[in-house]
Amino acid sequence: MTLAGLAFPTEPQRLRDETSMHHTVVVNAKAGTVLAAGPEAFAQRLHAAFAIHDCSVAVKLVHPRDLGDALAMAIRDETCIPVVAGGDGTINGVLPVLLEAGRPVGVLPLGTVNVLGRDLGLYGTLEHQIEALCKGEPVTLDIGRVNDRLFHSISGMGFFSLMAREREYARRRFPFSRHVAFAVAATRSILFTRSISVEIRTAEGDRRVEADAVLVTINRFDGAEWRRAKLDGGVFEVHILNAGGLYSRCKAALSVVTGGWRRSHNLTSFTADEVTLTRRDKKRGHITFDGEVERKAGALVYRLLPKAIRLIGARALV
Repeated sequence: MTLAGLAFPTEPQRLRDETSMHHTVVVNAKAGTVLAAGPEAFAQRLHAAFAIHDCSVAVKLVHPRDLGDALAMAIRDETCIPVVAGGDGTINGVLPVLLEAGRPVGVLPLGTVNVLGRDLGLYGTLEHQIEALCKGEPVTLDIGRVNDRLFHSISGMGFFSLMAREREYARRRFPFSRHVAFAVAATRSILFTRSISVEIRTAEGDRRVEADAVLVTINRFDGAEWRRAKLDGGVFEVHILNAGGLYSRCKAALSVVTGGWRRSHNLTSFTADEVTLTRRDKKRGHITFDGEVERKAGALVYRLLPKAIRLIGARALV
């Protein structure tokens, strides 16, 4: 039996009153949490966790390529609350579906970093996330478009994007210690990053920079955990890590750990409504979109789609 379309609709063995909520959870069957537990055990864990909060659930584990269609089907079913389960990359992949949803969709973060999940107040154990989801309220989010590519949190090139990729890889190799994983990721990023020459165009004019990294975030991140106070602030923030070699990259990595990266003398940040990034060497470069990596050449035009989607959040946003 293939994983595509595999469903576990068994109801928990307890009675529910008429006010209980029904969720349909569409799960990335290739997520590490699912593979580690096994599909049937993972589905039963979801059933048990939702039942504690008087919620029923149908669990659909599908191949990543089928997530969009499965989620769209769940959204069309007005008798349920649709939920997508996976990491930042999974959520990125279903953004076109979320744009057309017309109603709030829940998220269960199953990735390594889970930037968006943390911003929604969904962290801790799977059971804690489900409790927060059952008690959550709709939250409106801006999303970004880069040419024809969507993203929900972070996009860019160079050191910070490489570090994010290396950190995710290292956490899978060293699940016993976040500190070891970060040290490995930081070391590899520091050693392998090469400076890039980038032309940055905004409404304020053009600038040319020699940088170790250029990162574009949707709204403003702060602190060591990269959290956003506002998810619908309506701006991009552009971060430029000046080219300074190994020493500056070491300092940048340390500032990320301590949460003081905004005070770094090597980092320049500014906000803009629209941004265009162009590598002056005209080469195809690695660009990250919420942790997913693609090679692209030519101008990258960043445009904001304000208040474009609604997800279910579990923390107050200012």
